Amino acid sequence: MRTFTDAHGHTSDEVCRTLGVDPSRGLDAKIALLRLQEYGENRLKKQKEKTALQIFLEQFLDPVIYVLSAASLLGFIFGEIVEGIAVLVVILITTIIGFLMEWKALKSINALLEMVESESSVMRDGSEVIIDDHQIISGDIILLSAGDVVPCDARIIEHEGFAVKESMLTGESKQVNKSLESLPIPTMLHDRINMVFAGTLVTRGAAKVVCTATGDYTELGKITSLSRESEKEITPLEKKLKKLSKQLIWLTIFLAILILLVGILQGRSIVQMVETAFALAVAAIPEGLPIVATIALVRGMLRLAKDRAIIRNLGAVEALGNVSTICTDKTGTLTENVMTVHTVILNDTKLVMPKEGDVSYWADRKEQEGFRRLIEVGILCSNVKYDLDHEDFVGDPIEIAVFRLCEKAEIDTKQIQEQNPEIVELPFDTSIKMMATVNQLNEGYRVNVKGALENLLNHCNSVLDNGKILRLTNKDKWTAEMNKLASQGYRILAFAGKDVDHVPDNDQMLEDLTLIGIVAFRDPPRKDVRAAIETCHKAGIEVVMVTGDHAGTGLHIAQAVGLINEQNQDQVLHGKDVPGSADISPGELEKLLKTKVFARVTPAQKLNLVQFYQKHNHIVGMTGDGVNDAPALKKADIGIAMGIRGTEAAKEVSDLILRDDQFSSIGLAIKEGRIIFENIRKFVTFLLSCNFAEIISVAIASLGGLPLPLLPMQILYLNLVTDIFPALALAMGEGEQDIMDQKPRKSDEPILTKSLWKSTIIYGFGITASVIGVSIFAHFYLKLDGIQVNNMAFYTLVFCQLLNVFNLPKSNESFINNSVTRNLWIWGSLILSSLLTLAGLWITPLGNVLNLVDLELAHFGWIILFSIGSLVLTQIVKRSGGTA
Repeated sequence: MRTFTDAHGHTSDEVCRTLGVDPSRGLDAKIALLRLQEYGENRLKKQKEKTALQIFLEQFLDPVIYVLSAASLLGFIFGEIVEGIAVLVVILITTIIGFLMEWKALKSINALLEMVESESSVMRDGSEVIIDDHQIISGDIILLSAGDVVPCDARIIEHEGFAVKESMLTGESKQVNKSLESLPIPTMLHDRINMVFAGTLVTRGAAKVVCTATGDYTELGKITSLSRESEKEITPLEKKLKKLSKQLIWLTIFLAILILLVGILQGRSIVQMVETAFALAVAAIPEGLPIVATIALVRGMLRLAKDRAIIRNLGAVEALGNVSTICTDKTGTLTENVMTVHTVILNDTKLVMPKEGDVSYWADRKEQEGFRRLIEVGILCSNVKYDLDHEDFVGDPIEIAVFRLCEKAEIDTKQIQEQNPEIVELPFDTSIKMMATVNQLNEGYRVNVKGALENLLNHCNSVLDNGKILRLTNKDKWTAEMNKLASQGYRILAFAGKDVDHVPDNDQMLEDLTLIGIVAFRDPPRKDVRAAIETCHKAGIEVVMVTGDHAGTGLHIAQAVGLINEQNQDQVLHGKDVPGSADISPGELEKLLKTKVFARVTPAQKLNLVQFYQKHNHIVGMTGDGVNDAPALKKADIGIAMGIRGTEAAKEVSDLILRDDQFSSIGLAIKEGRIIFENIRKFVTFLLSCNFAEIISVAIASLGGLPLPLLPMQILYLNLVTDIFPALALAMGEGEQDIMDQKPRKSDEPILTKSLWKSTIIYGFGITASVIGVSIFAHFYLKLDGIQVNNMAFYTLVFCQLLNVFNLPKSNESFINNSVTRNLWIWGSLILSSLLTLAGLWITPLGNVLNLVDLELAHFGWIILFSIGSLVLTQIVKRSGGTA
């Protein structure tokens, strides 16, 4: 039997019988080998990776590549060898860029495989042996103790004070105390306290368990499967660039057919019309766009790296600026993932964690009788150890919190332990929810007890009050205090004890105790989270908590970080109450969209919530650090993993890794993303207006019987050399100061809005007017030959395009002093592009390739005049309300 489904709903004896194993002896070695051969190793299935060749070939499956390939083929067929080769080079550059961007994504799941590569103690043939975890099979009897990582899913057979931390799987920050009792079959994963799950950490006690599932059949395996099956959404920028490319292709096809038909009607040769179509195809595609976009994104990535964020996917840099909803995990993301003492309640006083800066608060109270006595119980009645290698405490997070409180109170825990050696320990028992130790005093013994208040009160008949032992008559008061704190999301632990003359028997150890006090623990919110959430809200970004923890705990943290206020407690929804996507009523839809905290959510539900928001036109950023977050991180438009506390599984499927684990770094990343998108809009407008001018100029000249103003190689040179540097300079802009006060763009908002398309067309017509104007002037007035007319049109187009950068500032900005004129990169790019253009006059091979000939100085005077005329004409239209 490979797996035992619903083992939590059966007794351990039933599970062992079904799996054919004696819990006292374990599996027979031969049987274990046969099962291993039949069922396979305890490994997670590897994601089938694309080969480098597959990724490279997929880059050619793009409509833009189809058009360029067709243009290159036509060039070879009609003898334009140099032009054909040049276009092939452009295709190769474009595909290599795409290949390099996708190559990094190959390891998205493999980190999960490393989580079970260790050894475990198992019973085989009646003896305890150590084997590799991947050799464990269903039916194996495994021995677990504090510090072990659970190698598989298993049913608990017997245990002693056993507790496991399952936050990486369920999202709950607290450890789970385990039990033997069978549970109802419908019990949710979070509440299966008689089971242990692969990848979780044993924090206390020891247990003997029987393996019920391995590999992909474990809960960890199911999450891995979700990650494999969930398809990564392409980024908004990729979607918009693809849409833009299709629009340009249809424009190219339309113009090519139109010109071909007109040429046939005019009786022109097929060769001439093909050459014109070739020039149109090259002109229609902004070959420099992917290069400029990639460099702009890389620059953003490097800037973010300095600001504590690592980008794993270039497209994610821009997509960050589009984020409208952040689905965030609670544990380790909004909180510290470290349990801390918040409140200590004694019979005579209440001590509350001080505000930041009051470092002496706890130290000033270390001599207070009740506080000192409570601390001693917490230190002596625990199993915390100090790890010298890592210089940190190891054990139950709640117990460690007491030790950390001692550090703040300047109490020597080692001295307390040495002066009060342990004689007897009664391990934590889930049935009575208490733990006890007997420690030796100078004279006599002291019983130290901790546990759940509701259970401990039944064993107390007195209470410590300012150093005096009084009769316990106010149990209701203590219960009310506990309920108040619990409703606020705190974990509550009660402390008691008594002094005795001799070591008591186990059944007498818990009788006639003196209640000392209760302690409220919490996983505190990160200090910078509230301000970060306020920044998000100001920027129009919704923040939603999606946690596997309890609703009360989620609500408390949400209120603490400013996610919701006390008047909106109805904005919390339990995972089981989230309706399926197929049966959401209008009322449920409205409730879901208003919900700020989703509690007790499974990994599958997290994934569904991401898909829900995406379906309703939200650009979703998902933060997380655990294995349970991996599927949703991968599916989100932007997956954001924690760099310090994050598991490798979460990091490998994410787009953005926060090196400092600070939620506030997301705000910096979103700001950079918004700046990059605005810069992309500027240089796309610039490049497309230039390309539009090239297309219209070629089309008008062809239809009007003029010499072609641009040849294919000249167009390629323009698009790949002279146009790129001004576009790059535009990408270096620092953005508007109020960019984080603006609302997120809609997910379906294109790179070029209607207003920007209007501007692009006007800028393009302004350039075209000068190019066609100089062509007519040179052809009919100056009586120049075809190649000279072409050269004058080429130089005019170059300088018109360079001056076109000054058309990009908004119409309400000064023409002299604006974001473009203040950009020193712009001036440098104009000088460089001008020199590269004129280089054809001095470098003979380049001039030959571009079909350049010598022109008179007067001709260059006319070129400059027509170029400036384009800028003046466009500015007149712009300033008169023609564009924004």
